[in-house]
Amino acid sequence: MSSPLHIKVALIGNPNAGKSTLFNALTGLNQKTGNYTGVTVDRYEGSMSFEANNTLIKCNIIDLPGVYSLFPKSQDEEIACKTLLHPDEAIDVVVIVADSTNLRRNMLLVSQVLDLKMKAVVALSMSDEAAAQKINIDVKGFSESLGVPVVPVDSRHHTGMHALQQAIASATVTKAVFHDLGDANIRQFADYRAFVKAALTKPNAKAENRDKLYRHQVINYVLNKHLQLPAELSRKQITATIDSVTTHRIWGYVVLLAVLFFVFQFIFMVSEAPMNFIESAFLSLGETIQASLPKGPLSELVVNGILPGISGVLMFIPQIAFLFLFIGFLEDSGYMARASFIMDRMLRPFGLNGRSVIPLISGTACAVPSIMATRSISNVRERMITIFILPLISCSARLPVYTLLLSVMYPPQHVFGFFNARGIALFVLYLLGFVVSLATAWVLKKTVKAKENSFFVMELPVYRWPQGRSIGIMVVNKVKVFVKEAGVIILAISIVLWFLSTHGASEKYEALVMQEQTLTAQVAPDSLIQQVVAQQLEHSYIGTLGHVIEPAIRPLGFDWKIGVALLTSFAAREVFVGTMSTIYRSGDTESEEGIRQTIVSEKDEYGRPRYTAAVCWSLLLFYAFALQCMSTVAVVKRETKSWKWVIAQFVFMGALAYFSAFIAFGVLS
Repeated sequence: MSSPLHIKVALIGNPNAGKSTLFNALTGLNQKTGNYTGVTVDRYEGSMSFEANNTLIKCNIIDLPGVYSLFPKSQDEEIACKTLLHPDEAIDVVVIVADSTNLRRNMLLVSQVLDLKMKAVVALSMSDEAAAQKINIDVKGFSESLGVPVVPVDSRHHTGMHALQQAIASATVTKAVFHDLGDANIRQFADYRAFVKAALTKPNAKAENRDKLYRHQVINYVLNKHLQLPAELSRKQITATIDSVTTHRIWGYVVLLAVLFFVFQFIFMVSEAPMNFIESAFLSLGETIQASLPKGPLSELVVNGILPGISGVLMFIPQIAFLFLFIGFLEDSGYMARASFIMDRMLRPFGLNGRSVIPLISGTACAVPSIMATRSISNVRERMITIFILPLISCSARLPVYTLLLSVMYPPQHVFGFFNARGIALFVLYLLGFVVSLATAWVLKKTVKAKENSFFVMELPVYRWPQGRSIGIMVVNKVKVFVKEAGVIILAISIVLWFLSTHGASEKYEALVMQEQTLTAQVAPDSLIQQVVAQQLEHSYIGTLGHVIEPAIRPLGFDWKIGVALLTSFAAREVFVGTMSTIYRSGDTESEEGIRQTIVSEKDEYGRPRYTAAVCWSLLLFYAFALQCMSTVAVVKRETKSWKWVIAQFVFMGALAYFSAFIAFGVLS
C-alpha cells in the first residue's frame, strides 16, 4: 500500500438537509469544536480514514453552516461561502448534501457549488425516506447530467457510507455549466467563482436574481429527466395533519406549553438524583482525602478548593446532558421548527426570534445549558441579546435563597383561604425575571447595531423518528465543550474564592486559626468550634473585603456579614445559605429551619430585628438580578468568545440589582 493521502473535505448543504447527521455518521466522536476567526459561530471538524485504490485516505472534514445559496443573507451563510472559497482553507473535495425528499429546493445550491469548478460529490441524503415515499431518482442519469458522482445515503442507518467514501476519493470537477455565460452581469467576470467572490463584498441583487432565474430553468430540465414523484406523498400528508394542531394559532401554544412543561419537569426530576450523587461522591472523596493527608495547606487546597471547583463543574453535566438530549430529540423529530415558528411573532418585537424560546424557558432550570442552547440562533445580534438576558431569568440556584428569605418574612399561611403567601411571592419573583429580561431585550434591540438583516427563514421538515446515535454524539460533544472550556474558569475562580476565605493577613486571623486547632485537639463542642470558624471568616481576606464594601451596601440595608455572603456566593448563588450559617454560627448547617431561626433572631446595632421585610426584599431583588454565578460567566465567555460581553453583562446586572435593592429598601423601610 502506498503512503497515506491527506485530503480536506467540506460538507455543504441546505438547513435540514441531513448534513450534520452525515457528518456524525462519517466522523463519529472524532470531532473537535473551534471557531471561525473573528466571529462567534462554531466550526465543527472531524476526521475519518478509509482505503481506496490500494491507498489509505485520511480526511479532515469541515461541517459548514447550512446555506440556501452562495449569495449569503446571514453571517452563517457568509462564513460557509468564504470558507469554501478561501485559498488558505485549501478544500480538496466538496460534498454537497441534498435532501432526496425535497430535491428541487436543494438543487439551487447544488448547481451553484458545481459551477465553482471544485472537485465535488453530491450525497443524496434521506434516501430511505425517499424510497418510502416512492420518490424515484435516476441516480446514474442524474450523475451524468451533473457531471459528478451522485451517491444515495441514509446517514441514520449508515447506508451508502462506503460508496460515498469511494466517491470522495475519485471526485471530479464537472464540465457541465449551470449559469448563463451570456448574461452581461456575469460575462464581465473570468468565471463563476469570481462572480460569487464579488457578490460577497458587493452584493448585486439584480445579477443574483437573473442568475437564479436561469438556474431554475436548467434545474427544471434536469429534474424532469431524472426525478419522478408519486401522485401523493403520505408522509407529507401525515405531517400536514399533525401541523394542523401543532402550528394552530391557539392549540399550537397549548401543545408547546405542554411539551416544555414535560421537558423541564423531567429534567428537574431525573437530573436531581445524579447531581446529588455527584455532590455526595465529592463530599465523601473530600472526607477520605482529609483523613488520609496530613492537615495543612495542601489538604485544605484539595478538599476545600480543588474538589469543590471540580464538583461545581461536573454537577452541571446531568442538566446539560438531559437538556440537549431533549433539544436534539425535538430538533431531529421536526417539532423544534414548529415551536420556533409559532413563537417568532411574539418574540420579534423584543429583538428575539422563535429560536430563543427554548433557551428562555430552560433558563428557569439553569442559565448554563440554556446559554449553550442559543447556538441554534443564526442571527448574531439576536443570539447575543438572548445570551445577555438569560441570567435575568430566575434559575433553580436562586431557589434556596428565595426559600430562606421568604420563610423569614412570611409564616406558612394562606391568602384568601387557599393561596400560599410564599408561593405568591415566589411567582412574583419568577414573573419579574421574565418581564425584566424582555424589557432589556427590547432596549438592546434599539441600541445594538445589527451587522446583518434579521431573517427568520425556516423550512418545516416532515416529522420523523429521531436517530439516537446522532443525538448521543451531539450531547457528548456539548458536555465535552463545557467541561473543557467553561470548567477551567470555574475551577480557577473556585480556588481563588477558597484562598480568600481561608487566609488572612492580620494577627487576629492567625490567633483564631491557632485557637481552632487547639479546640479541635481538645475535642471541644462543635458549636464552640463553629463560633471560632465564623470569627476566622470575618478576619479573612474575604471578610476584610466585606468590611470594605459595607459602606457601599449600607444603603441597601446590608451589613458586612451580608457583604461576605454576597462575595462568597459569586461562586454559586446557593452558597449564600451555607455562608449565612457559618457567619451566624448556626451549628445545624444542613437544616434550613435552623438557619432561619438564627437569622430571625439576629439584631442590628440598635437591638432591632436585622432581617425586616425591607432588608429581605432588598436581598431578594439583588439576587434576582445580580450575576452571582461563576459558571454563567464562564459559559458566556465561551459562547461569545469575548470578555466585552461578559463585562457589560456583569456591570448591567450589578447596577440593576443594586438600584432595585436600593429602591425596595427605601420604599419598605
